Amino acid sequence: MTDQHPLTPPTELVQEWIAEAPPLKVSRSRQKDYYCIAEQAAQWGADQELKACRMEIIDGAGLFIIGETSDRVELANDLRNARRPKPPSLKEQALEALDEALFLADDDPPEGICSYQADIIRRALEALPND
Repeated sequence: MTDQHPLTPPTELVQEWIAEAPPLKVSRSRQKDYYCIAEQAAQWGADQELKACRMEIIDGAGLFIIGETSDRVELANDLRNARRPKPPSLKEQALEALDEALFLADDDPPEGICSYQADIIRRALEALPND
C-alpha cells in the first residue's frame, strides 16, 4: 500500500508544471516546497468537487431520483467514504500483523510464540477501542 493519496499529482507532472512556470530564483532543494503546494492544491480542488457532488446527490438531481432524504444522505456519505477512505487504525494494523505472523508461523514455527499467546494478544487487541 502506498502512502501517497490517490489525488496527489505524480512527481513527473509536478516537475512539468515547475518547468513550465516562470523562472524563480530559488535553490533546487525548494522544489519539494512546490510539490507540497501542488499536492495541497490538488487535494483542495478534489475535496471541493467531492463536496459539490455530495450536495448534488442530496439537494440537486438526486431529489428527482431518490425520494427519501435519508437515502440520499446515505448515498452521499457512501460516496465520500469510498473516495476518502480512512487509514486503518493501529488496532486494525496490529490484528492484521498478528494474522500475518500466525500465517507465516504455519510454515516455520517461530520460537517463543504459540497459539495460546496469540489468542491472548488477539483478545487484548480486540478489547481496545476502535479509534
